Amino acid sequence: MTVKENLNHHLFTSESVAPGHPDKICDQISDGILDAILAIDRNAKVACEAFITTNFLLIGGEVHSTKLATINIKELAEKTAKAILIELGYDNDEIGFNANTCEIKVLIHEQSPEILHAVEQANHQIGAGDQGIMFGYACLETKNYMPLAIVLAHELLIRANELRKKGLFKYARVDMKAQVTIDQEDKNNLQIHTMLMSVQHTPDCHKEEFEKFIKEEIMFFVAKKYQLNLDFNILINPTGKFVIGGPTGDTGLTGRKIIVDTYGGKAPHGGGAFSGKDPTKVDRSGAYFARYIAKNIVAAELAKVCEVQLAYAIGMPNPISVFVDTSGTVAQGLTEKDLIKIICENFDCSIKGIIDHLQLLDQKYQPLAVFGHFGREDLNLAWEKLDKVETLKRYLIK
Repeated sequence: MTVKENLNHHLFTSESVAPGHPDKICDQISDGILDAILAIDRNAKVACEAFITTNFLLIGGEVHSTKLATINIKELAEKTAKAILIELGYDNDEIGFNANTCEIKVLIHEQSPEILHAVEQANHQIGAGDQGIMFGYACLETKNYMPLAIVLAHELLIRANELRKKGLFKYARVDMKAQVTIDQEDKNNLQIHTMLMSVQHTPDCHKEEFEKFIKEEIMFFVAKKYQLNLDFNILINPTGKFVIGGPTGDTGLTGRKIIVDTYGGKAPHGGGAFSGKDPTKVDRSGAYFARYIAKNIVAAELAKVCEVQLAYAIGMPNPISVFVDTSGTVAQGLTEKDLIKIICENFDCSIKGIIDHLQLLDQKYQPLAVFGHFGREDLNLAWEKLDKVETLKRYLIK
């Protein structure tokens, strides 16, 4: 299908990547190791990252735990990483990466005592594990208050991955990417402009059969699920073929898909990755809480669009600033300055307050490492709950 002229259209695009993508492999390994350590010591301080390439995996980071003497970090990291790789299907030479024979190097050491001192404070206070800025966002484009483009991009790969795992997606392999462009010319009638999928496949792939399946069983399936148009541009494996994929085709690195993890570029990002970090790291916990605030504000009809920024300084238990932008959609009778006051009155943005309210020490993080950390209806996430809506509605001017 020929790409439409788009000069007169207000277009916005987001992408997603599948669990078998090299960067997402690293995110899953980082969060898998985090989960394994927190299962032994829920108060452990963890910062873990991974790098993967052809038959080589490097795991590095810092860990502090009072139970460290009882934890063989190297053995735990290797065991966790191998299990994740094998579950993904990277367990044979034919696919280009074999978890059973690849080289794994673990370089994890003790966390800096200076950082530890900044985090663990007297009177049960918790200081931020680093400085940084975090953003949360919510809008009315979908029922889960997420931007439509990123939701559809995730949905394409969720569908494709499910079909592949069930053996129904013939020729498909584990490395996939999707990209969705939305025509926003009419804000009240969003349309799909383009769907793009790049899907790794076996060498014997029948191109026409493969593309027909993707178009009808994945792209059209998702568009119909959201009751959207079917007359969109379709791009499938634009290079012609995609046989060499995974860590053989591209290196992977923890935290290199931070826009995929959040709002698909619809909102700003502070730059800090999530995966591999315990919740004292505000890159993670602050972003989760900012989403929680923004979602409840929009659901309470205080604004139609809400972007919340939180900023922290290392060692300080409370944010040094709170910022709100509603793109001019704040409810009648209110201002964005009012919203900041409302946030400060109703949300405990201290590090300890965030961890306790969102129960982050009890959260399993590896499932979040694919298909985004927000808007997840398949996971019971505390930061997606709308338990502040009724309280916030009291601020509406009658």
